[in-house]
Amino acid sequence: MNSIKKGLLLGVLLLTVVFISGYATKTSVPTIKEKTEVEKTEKNQTINMFVTHGHCSTPFGGIVDDLKVDIPVRMDAGNPLENMRISFEVDPNSFKACRGDVADLTKRVKTKGVFISDNNEKIRFKTTNVYVMGVDWYQINGVMSIKGVEREVKFFATGIRNSYESMSSELVLQGQVNLLDWGIDYDKLVNGQSLDVPTKWLYLNMKIELI
Repeated sequence: MNSIKKGLLLGVLLLTVVFISGYATKTSVPTIKEKTEVEKTEKNQTINMFVTHGHCSTPFGGIVDDLKVDIPVRMDAGNPLENMRISFEVDPNSFKACRGDVADLTKRVKTKGVFISDNNEKIRFKTTNVYVMGVDWYQINGVMSIKGVEREVKFFATGIRNSYESMSSELVLQGQVNLLDWGIDYDKLVNGQSLDVPTKWLYLNMKIELI
């Protein structure tokens, strides 16, 4: 009887040792988790512009900085960009003419006082309201700052998507503003003489990839 009790006791003790050893082994070895790194790539966003002054125009482009497009998720089948918000900055020092005498036209559009001030402020835009004009067609109201002076502006945008997709893959923003709203007379600043009709329009066009 004593031998049986000793055998049972020895068996229980052996099982206890095995259990404790297994637990110690399990807890002493840390679990290694794979670390996944997501590489983010920034695309070089540009904007096309041109100024009409008198009988000719000056086409040029610029580099867009800090472009933000906020698109809230919609649960219905309405226009996907109806509640979007857009903001961006453009450094006038990045302007470069697109055709003609590139060096001369670039120098002209970068004349101090036209878009570039002593403080080198960037051109800034921020959405205030968006109105649906039709299917994938929007009016975008906002505030535009040139040389630190803010004015209300109105642009139009078109969302581009395939017929089988519910979300636009691209957005084309375009519009025009009168530079005189900022006190900018292009001909007077660049050529030293204002024309009889000093209306100076700045047109802009920018394609934004959303996906």
